[in-house]
Amino acid sequence: MDYKREYERWVENVTPQQKQELLSLSEQEKKERFYTELEFGTAGMRGILRLGSNGMNEYTVGRATLGLAGYVCACKKQREGVAISYDSRHRSREFACLAARILAYHGVHSYLCSELRPVPLLSFAVRHYHAFAGIMITASHNPKEYNGYKVYGQDGAQLSLEPAADMLSRIEKESYFGIKSMDFDTAVSRGLIQLVGEDLDDAYFEAVLPLIDKKTIAACRDIKIVYTPIHGSGCKPVCRAFKELGLTGVQLLEAQAQPDGEFSTVKSPNPENIEALSMAIDYAEKTGARLVAGTDPDCDRVGVAVRDKNGDYVPLTGNQLGCVLLDGLLKAKKEAGTLPKNGVFIKTIVTSELARAVAQSYGVETVEVLTGFKFIGEKIKEYEQTGEHTYLFGFEESYGYLVGTHARDKDGVVTCMLLAQTACGLAAQGKTLLDGLEDIYARLGYWKEKTISFTLSGMEGIARIKDTMTRLCSERIESFGSRRVKALRNYNTGVRTDLCNNSESLLDLPKSNVLYYELEGGWACVRPSGTEPKLKVYLAVKGQNAAEAQRALEELEKSVRAVVGL
Repeated sequence: MDYKREYERWVENVTPQQKQELLSLSEQEKKERFYTELEFGTAGMRGILRLGSNGMNEYTVGRATLGLAGYVCACKKQREGVAISYDSRHRSREFACLAARILAYHGVHSYLCSELRPVPLLSFAVRHYHAFAGIMITASHNPKEYNGYKVYGQDGAQLSLEPAADMLSRIEKESYFGIKSMDFDTAVSRGLIQLVGEDLDDAYFEAVLPLIDKKTIAACRDIKIVYTPIHGSGCKPVCRAFKELGLTGVQLLEAQAQPDGEFSTVKSPNPENIEALSMAIDYAEKTGARLVAGTDPDCDRVGVAVRDKNGDYVPLTGNQLGCVLLDGLLKAKKEAGTLPKNGVFIKTIVTSELARAVAQSYGVETVEVLTGFKFIGEKIKEYEQTGEHTYLFGFEESYGYLVGTHARDKDGVVTCMLLAQTACGLAAQGKTLLDGLEDIYARLGYWKEKTISFTLSGMEGIARIKDTMTRLCSERIESFGSRRVKALRNYNTGVRTDLCNNSESLLDLPKSNVLYYELEGGWACVRPSGTEPKLKVYLAVKGQNAAEAQRALEELEKSVRAVVGL
């Protein structure tokens, strides 16, 4: 892509004020903004809020929506329409309304949330309103400079590979400029934009409340929990969820309750990082709360810290929390006699193998999919159609969980509800979530996992990530330190190479830019992030005890870092 030519084209077509901004850019800034187009993949698009083909702005949002409108019209689903929601980020509501106005111009009906609502409610809304597609304006847990545009299919899951490719081909044919839209009030008066509010919330809670065992909650309803939405969209639905369950000890962190696109009290609104929960932990220390929970801006991820015996608050990793929630859920179902014989737990290839062991201990089958919750959503749809399995739970190591089939994406609201149920059940036994985790380790073995993220921004960073993956694909790596590589799964070629027997077999998952090393007593995986300028490395080992597992993990990390070379 000729960045100079693209830059000149934008200068000629934007508003006078925007033109002045573009004219003030340095040559390097021009390259960064125009050397490529913001990538539209199966997770939609995500980028820095700025003018340019490589940024989130009204032109890139308009072009993407035009592509979606073309797809909807080609399928003759204008009346079924599109559900639209947005989070608290800068310009989120503006982009959501713009999308609705463009769709209206093309005769496509939309169900637009009257105020910010999280990912799980958007996923639920698609099927609740029998819409053909959905749009969520969010950049999830990225820093404040970002926003994004996620597209959902009629099953409520993020757009699958085939329709995403169809939509991308339509987007690429469209111009950024001259996109027509209908006046908002006119579209509303003509019924092309329908504002939705509490009716959606009520329907959602009617669907999710039966998922939680209120008897378990009642046994310890006064458990002290500090909750923070970290200035995002989770405040209203999560607080309502806790209230509906009858919990009396939940304390909202008021300092982070209001939506704020600046995320002014945190460096980054990512509950995976303990820093994002620091204010909530400080408040918990003052109030004696048993645990802290935080949701990201679009409320599809949940981070947790638990008070230990010394009074310190210990964060749980995404894998640890997932295993505790899974164990608590399956235990409750087994005791109630409601555990189905064909139950299934779904995990991604980089989710802890301890979770598989937990499921197996209850006689529940585990199915593995590629990274990305849309693949879990696809499996839920498949099993509903075939009846082969009854979906029970699914999660990713990146703090995303789903119990129930009301949504087809990560659900931070219901996760908070299940968290409360699990914590109450353990509290009734005089235990914490940490105790529950230790019980799992004692039964099934000590797994230690770690994710390393190499952030490489800009043109040079993207090139380094690509070069690193190309190099690793070409190398025959037979060991990482003292751990022998038993097999390599190259999901890009779709081939598993058994290094012990020097044989090959085909993988049964879609192709993806992922390298997975099966090791003696563990595994390692390398993949570029689909939403951020990062190369992600996942590590996992199993030991006889916590200390042994930790030493093995540190050794593996040192070796893998040397091989990756970033």
